[in-house]
Amino acid sequence: MTGTPARTDDKTLRVLSTSDLAGIDISLTDVVAVVEEAYRTLADGRSANPRKLTVKPEDGHSVSYAMLGRDGVREVVAIKTSYKHGLDKSRDQQHYYTTLTVYDDVTGLPVAMMDCGRIGSLRTPAVSALLARECAPPDSRSALVIGTGTQGRLALPFLLTTLPGLDRLMVHGTHPDGLAAVREQLHHHFPDRELEVVDDVRAAAAEADVVVATAGQHTPAAVESDDLKPGALSILVGHGIAPSTLQRADRVIATSEAQMKVTGTDMADANGDFPAVDAEFPEVVAGRAQGRRSADERIFAYNSGLVVTDIALGHRFAQLAVEQGLGTRVSLWA
Repeated sequence: MTGTPARTDDKTLRVLSTSDLAGIDISLTDVVAVVEEAYRTLADGRSANPRKLTVKPEDGHSVSYAMLGRDGVREVVAIKTSYKHGLDKSRDQQHYYTTLTVYDDVTGLPVAMMDCGRIGSLRTPAVSALLARECAPPDSRSALVIGTGTQGRLALPFLLTTLPGLDRLMVHGTHPDGLAAVREQLHHHFPDRELEVVDDVRAAAAEADVVVATAGQHTPAAVESDDLKPGALSILVGHGIAPSTLQRADRVIATSEAQMKVTGTDMADANGDFPAVDAEFPEVVAGRAQGRRSADERIFAYNSGLVVTDIALGHRFAQLAVEQGLGTRVSLWA
């Protein structure tokens, strides 16, 4: 759904909090459709997605990103910021803040400023699901998700949205609360599906058609290329698969080759080099490049967030928020 949310002609900014966005109902199918359209628009040259800016101190205790983009269908411009502190600490001691500020590029007026946490938690697994739709082996039946954090909890429901034929759904994690959350989300969206919790992640990977690695950087999981069955698709979101899955892949797909070289440095070889990317995913979605070429090639896919997908989904949330009267109006520029 395109079109700009209705608003007054002043510069009042609608601020959407975590709780505002949490109350908005949006289907997995709707999210996938919005994200797919954002990729097609980018591939058509109608949107802009410059390379993200990164700031990280020498000791690596925090990382910050700034991303600017323009959606050519919705005709909006947006800036996303992301700041995570405590990367050297356990998950419960970390701090993470992310915001998205959207402007109407027709009227020049602000649309909304929002917490981007839920948008990211939906957009990223939706991208993985689209990658699986385009790159998974034919007639895929099994999927393994490594990690039970924010990105792992909706990975299986989104995979089932694009690959409904999956019938073995595995998860590997070390946090009991996270495992419970994965099970809860699966049963909420697909109450008739069962979850299999696996302890031996490498053995499970050997039986999976699709492996999605979403774990945090301290995970002990490290699936190697030799662990994967012929034809397997491995998707990297966070951590959980070793550099060999990229270095020895038969085919490499990335949402953005430039971003992979910025945010995926732990997957480089001993010389800091990456293998060539065979296709960028927006071109695959648009039908201008192949995802999978043969049934038995092992494919590595790098899922790095493109801000145009955040913009599209954030704009969709802004539309729904306006319809429901959510948010706080702030005269920031008065």
